[in-house]
Amino acid sequence: MCGVCGCTSENLSVKGATVTKMTGDSSDRHHHHGSEHGHTHSESHSHPRESVTDSGTHLLGEHVHATRHQTLAHDDPKLIEIEQDILHRNSQHAEVNRTFLHQKSVLGLNFVSSPGSGKTTLLEKTITALSDSQKIYVIEGDQQTSNDADRIRKTGAVAVQINTGRGCHLDAHTIGHAMDDLKMESNGLLFIENVGNLVCPASFDLGERHKVALLSITEGEDKPIKYPDMFAAASVMLINKIDLLPYVNFDLDRCIQYGRQVNPDIHVITLSAQNGEGISKWLEWISAEQASLSENFLSQAQSTRPQSHHV
Repeated sequence: MCGVCGCTSENLSVKGATVTKMTGDSSDRHHHHGSEHGHTHSESHSHPRESVTDSGTHLLGEHVHATRHQTLAHDDPKLIEIEQDILHRNSQHAEVNRTFLHQKSVLGLNFVSSPGSGKTTLLEKTITALSDSQKIYVIEGDQQTSNDADRIRKTGAVAVQINTGRGCHLDAHTIGHAMDDLKMESNGLLFIENVGNLVCPASFDLGERHKVALLSITEGEDKPIKYPDMFAAASVMLINKIDLLPYVNFDLDRCIQYGRQVNPDIHVITLSAQNGEGISKWLEWISAEQASLSENFLSQAQSTRPQSHHV
C-alpha cells in the first residue's frame, strides 16, 4: 500500500471495458535509455504492469484506495517503512530520468494542478508558440481516456498518454518508460502533464528540472496555503484565467502573498491561456531556463574533457 496516497496496486491491466488479472512482478522488465544511458530499471519491486494500446496509451494497473483505518494508521512502523520504501525507489528512478534528460540537454517541466485549471490549454498555446524553433515532447497523465494527448498531437508535438486507472499521480518509473517511447532528440523540451491533483504529485519526483504549479482564479486565492506541499515543491506558480478577474471574487495580491508565504523563492506569472495575456512572460521564463540548462551542460562537458599534457 502506498503510505503517501493511501492506495494500493492490484496488478491489473485495463483494456477498454475489460479488466485482466496479471500475476507476477514487473521486475523482469528492463528500462533502457539508449546508448547514452546504461542504467536499467531492473530492481525487483512490486509495480503494476503496463499495457500499451495501438494508440500509444500506457495503461497502468488500477489503484484501489485503502480503508480509512489503513490510511490513518501512521503509527504502524510497517506502514511507515512501506511509505519510505516507495519514495526511495521512486527517487532512484527519478535520478535516472534526470541524468538522461541532462545528457540530452532536454528541459523537463512537470505541470501540476487541480483538474480544470487549464494545463492542457496552456500547453497547446505554449507548444504552438515554440514548436517552430525546437522539438517538443509531452507526457500526458490522466486516470482515463487519451483526450488530452489527442489534443496535444494536433499541435505537432510528440505525445504519449499514461492512464493511471484509479491512481492519483504519475511516478518516475512509468515516466522513464514513456520517455523511451518518445525517442527524444537532444536540445528539446519535455512537458509532463500530471494527473489533476495537488496532493500526491508533490511527493513524487519524476526527474524533472522544475515543477510548475498552475492554479486558476476560479479556484480561490488560498490554494497555496491549503496545499502547501505542492507550492513549496514548485519553482513556478502560474495564475491562469486572469481574463476572468472582473467576474470573480479573487484577490490576486493575496494569492501571490500566500504563494510566497509557502515558498519565498517561487516565481509567479499571471496569464490567460485563453486570450494569450501574460504568455510572453511564461515563454521568456522557459527560454531562460533552457539557456541555463545549456550553459550548465557545456560547462560540465568542458570540465570532463580529457586534458592534453605536454612534456
